[in-house]
Amino acid sequence: MIDTLRTDVPEGEERLRLEVEDGIGVLTLCRPAGLNAWSWESTRQLGLLADRIRFDRSVRVVLLRAQGRAFCAGIDVTAPGGAIEGRTDAERARNYYEGIRWAHERFAVFAGLPQPVVAAVQGHCLGFGFELALMADLRIAADDAVFALPEARLGVAVDAGGDLRIAREAGAGWAKFLALTGRSLDAATAERLHLVQLVVTRDELDGAARAVAVEIAANAPLAVRGIKHDIDTYADAGLAAALDRTAGSAALTLASEDSREGYAAKGARRVPRFEGK
Repeated sequence: MIDTLRTDVPEGEERLRLEVEDGIGVLTLCRPAGLNAWSWESTRQLGLLADRIRFDRSVRVVLLRAQGRAFCAGIDVTAPGGAIEGRTDAERARNYYEGIRWAHERFAVFAGLPQPVVAAVQGHCLGFGFELALMADLRIAADDAVFALPEARLGVAVDAGGDLRIAREAGAGWAKFLALTGRSLDAATAERLHLVQLVVTRDELDGAARAVAVEIAANAPLAVRGIKHDIDTYADAGLAAALDRTAGSAALTLASEDSREGYAAKGARRVPRFEGK
């Protein structure tokens, strides 16, 4: 697993980049060649940047965006430290549980930023990519955006709370439908389900998302932060306990033989043979 004690980001190893301009903190996923696939290191860097944003008075709103043709294609299974080891399956599951709890703590800082977060989503927004977008307060999608939670097809649980946030936004039935089947959504359907607030053309995406960010940044900062906090307090009631349960489910499945079979089958482009063990 990644070194969680590091507080630096060596040049050339950036997974995200932060630039502050005119009251807007532009947070960019900057690994387009790998479709901005997510890793433990990405999580570490997100936590570091969220801490910087949190106490930066000059940042009134955050614009979350991505370079390239995809927002985020999911977890990068090739990234260093991607697999967590253990002397036994029980220890490995325990280590996964603690690792996921560590990740949840970083995501909580990001999702709980006092400043509103506007996500601009294009292309593939899959697995963790979808979960990251759902951590934002508002989502603007290009008409080519595709959303999915394919984890069950790989033999693992949805581990960052994306299914819980879908249940909050679209209802439990849709959360179960999407997470249990792994089906994908186009941008228009995501908008109909209230998972996206606005759909624009790909060429209009950056401008439209930035315009929303500018509109928010122009408003009174104390009022804006208060509104976000008040709505989140209501909407996220019970989320912390549900995320802890999620960490347990994810740890169990990540340490299972089914998950090994799921990823092996995907790599070999064959149908997986799950046995529930």
